[in-house]
Amino acid sequence: MAVAARLSCAAAIIAALAYGATPHAHAENSEPLGFAVIADALTRPADEAPVRRMLDAIARDANVAFIVYDGNFKGASEQCRDGIYQARHDLLDASRTPLVMLPGQHDWADCGSAHAGGYDPVERLDFIRQLFFADASSLGQNPLTLSRESDVARFRTFREIVRWQSQGVAFIGLNAPSPNNHYLTAGGRNGEFEDRAVATTFWLEHAAETARRSDMRALVILLQGDPDFSRYERRERFAWLRFSHSSQPRDGFLELKRSLVKAADIFRGPVIVIHASEAPEPNGFRIDQPLRNDKGLIVTNLTRIAIAFKRPQSQWLEVQTDAQWHPPFRLRVRDTKDVRAREPVEPQSEPPAQSSAPYAPYPMPSSAPASAPAPEPTLPASMPPALPRNDLPESLPAPPSMPMPASDLPPILTPPQSLPPLYPVPASGVQNGG
Repeated sequence: MAVAARLSCAAAIIAALAYGATPHAHAENSEPLGFAVIADALTRPADEAPVRRMLDAIARDANVAFIVYDGNFKGASEQCRDGIYQARHDLLDASRTPLVMLPGQHDWADCGSAHAGGYDPVERLDFIRQLFFADASSLGQNPLTLSRESDVARFRTFREIVRWQSQGVAFIGLNAPSPNNHYLTAGGRNGEFEDRAVATTFWLEHAAETARRSDMRALVILLQGDPDFSRYERRERFAWLRFSHSSQPRDGFLELKRSLVKAADIFRGPVIVIHASEAPEPNGFRIDQPLRNDKGLIVTNLTRIAIAFKRPQSQWLEVQTDAQWHPPFRLRVRDTKDVRAREPVEPQSEPPAQSSAPYAPYPMPSSAPASAPAPEPTLPASMPPALPRNDLPESLPAPPSMPMPASDLPPILTPPQSLPPLYPVPASGVQNGG
């Protein structure tokens, strides 16, 4: 009830908040864009040297506009001491590529455990906010300018929740750690969780509305925790009359998943959610469409990318997007040893031979036999090339309700038939914006 009350209060702020979005940004920002995602790379002092080499390797790639560090700049067994935080801040801030840091589980949520030093997690989160998110800039020697939720008076403390735009793509960075989004089962008010749930809901829905009005061509949402999309809880009309206690712990990501459903309906274009996976992934990442709405229907314009690198100290996910591609995103796992030269490679007139790190389109690989032919991925006929918006109201309304089932939204995945074909590396000289 406390979370619902705060959500209604936050919704009233939406109409009064202006971010100066530029109309028709889709037409003006359709250049190719590349960015890198790293996570769980710093778990002990011995990891610092290889991570420096990885950051240097990424900096030599002219096609990477920025890096997102998706949580856990310290290990589970490292104590949450100020000195460790300062050392990791200095390491990441030395990146020559702009670096957006998102907090993760080991950074603050499990600092209360004995092996982490028995710190107060909320106090550690406040310290991270002051150290890593002191101003509107990202980390790095050439930082990006970010919009922080702390710019909104109602959410002054949430400096770590951010958003930015680049080449027609809107990005949202959240603080949603494993396990279970720091939901505490002890009695009393779960204050930290409840306040952050309200802030996250407000930020997601308002950012989706802003991206829609700005005619962004895609929305990318990043968080550290695994929301466990397989766990689906319908809203119950008379839940307050049910006095039985379930043996399953309360879903700390419930509000986040409902906000993702609403954000996907507001934006209605491709929505990509990137988070860390708690299960090993043979290829370093997994792609699927696991989110359902309250009617149990798949949200067809939302794609999840779960990352779990075998060698997180030297590997990163490279994401390339181009408005001319269908589907518009391509992914591959890169490794420090694969980056040899500072200069980008020359454009190739023909697709290269089989590569050790091929691009994959973001439709989900299926379990079809490897011998099956790989069809050329195509968008369904129902998928329009663009989603024009000529009926934008002059002021921000309250978040709209769902006008149609999520299954009627235009799909962004090709129905899985067989293993996806290999894609050549896009030609060099791609200009990325900050």
